Amino acid sequence: MVGKFSRTFSLMRASWEVLKQDKELLVFPLLSALGCMLVLASFAAPILALTDWQAAGDSMAAGTVESLSGADGQFTADQALHMLGLFLFYCCNYFVIIFFNAGLIACAEIRMEGGDPTVGDGLRAAWARLPAILGWAVVAATVGLVLRMIEERSNVVGKIVAGLLGVAWSLTSFLVVPILVIENEGPLSALKRSASMLKKTWGEQLIGNFSFGLIFLLLALPGILLLVLGFAAQSAALIILAVVYFTGIALAQSALQGIFQAALYLYMRDGTAPDGFDSNALQASIGHR
Repeated sequence: MVGKFSRTFSLMRASWEVLKQDKELLVFPLLSALGCMLVLASFAAPILALTDWQAAGDSMAAGTVESLSGADGQFTADQALHMLGLFLFYCCNYFVIIFFNAGLIACAEIRMEGGDPTVGDGLRAAWARLPAILGWAVVAATVGLVLRMIEERSNVVGKIVAGLLGVAWSLTSFLVVPILVIENEGPLSALKRSASMLKKTWGEQLIGNFSFGLIFLLLALPGILLLVLGFAAQSAALIILAVVYFTGIALAQSALQGIFQAALYLYMRDGTAPDGFDSNALQASIGHR
């Protein structure tokens, strides 16, 4: 456990050194978050405007709110339209996330190869791969929606199976975005190559041995304390400070994970660790047979 934490800290510190050299990388997760908020607003606004709130309230009061499928377990036309809208929402959201993550990874790769990237470099790299990114967004959205449907329409065992499938999908597709943006592969060939690069490792160790989650959970504690104190004292200033703190933590975590993703890809492609990264820690993060 101590060794695992030490490796994680080593990788996080190396990623942090890259981020310190290129603080503008924080722009990518910020733009991603703003883009996702815009997507949510663009889908939510017409729904809110067209909803018959009186009828919806009456249905809820009467306990007659429709489920995802009809009474006979089949989809109705309205429900099919709902699923189409949800699929489009997934596609747009995934596209925004993948696009800016691709830009971040492109910049991280430039830095690790000895260059001095700018935000413009990352955006141009992502824009040049726009069709592939859009294609991957559709694939990822399809898988995400199918897994959600399985989870929502299944018993406990089905939910567990859906969760395991989700983990397997995350492992298989872990290196897709670096491959898309750096190797100029298409979405399906990138998925195949990602799986090929990872199949020689104990896949489950990728999650088990590398996670910034615990470290960032600890870093979030001061923000939680500020939030609690803010509500207890009814202090808007403390609450705003907590929100700003959480935002900074979230942006840093997203940027550091993108940098690590690029470093791991370069390590698996070249067999040598990028400057500043410990090859033993990178190897331990994916395990070995």
